[in-house]
Amino acid sequence: MVSITDPAQEYLAELLKKQDVEGIAVRIFILDAGTPRAETCISFCRPGEEKADDEVKQYKGFDAFIDQHSIPFLEDAVIDFQKDSMGGQLTIKAPNSRMPKLTEDSPLEDRVNYILYNEINPGLAAHGGHVSLEEIFESSVAVLRFGGGCQGCGMVDVTLKDGVEKSLMSQIPQLTEVRDVTDHSVKENAYYQ
Repeated sequence: MVSITDPAQEYLAELLKKQDVEGIAVRIFILDAGTPRAETCISFCRPGEEKADDEVKQYKGFDAFIDQHSIPFLEDAVIDFQKDSMGGQLTIKAPNSRMPKLTEDSPLEDRVNYILYNEINPGLAAHGGHVSLEEIFESSVAVLRFGGGCQGCGMVDVTLKDGVEKSLMSQIPQLTEVRDVTDHSVKENAYYQ
């Protein structure tokens, strides 16, 4: 799990005190965890902004709410503060934030994203395209959005049916359907028109 060095704890406690909000804390989470776009974040967390399943850690002068879904990706993460001539800088190093942490119990979204980012998108990138998961609908339908060279491409139906859908449904038997919600009338970046 994430560790916060003593200098970082002092800095965060002082920063929170300046907010002049009773019970304010920090929240630590990773956007797009387990993907190449993963971004480790720390934000203010006013009372009531925490989530019910957040894990709470108590530090000197403040509490930290840690996003439950982000916990496996925060393994070996370190938040540090280094003083310098400009005052200092808070740094967050999370070496496992981009590494997929999949188990048989992983949410369907994580398993779909793993296949999209690690198997499908590298091939689409050769044509300037990419695909991302918008949502899991009715617990078994993957709703996707194509972008870059795939948006408006004349071959997107083939890519969807013979590539993306086939890969996802063969590797994730819980999926019953794959849908595309991309507006393909926009063709300026299309790889093949």
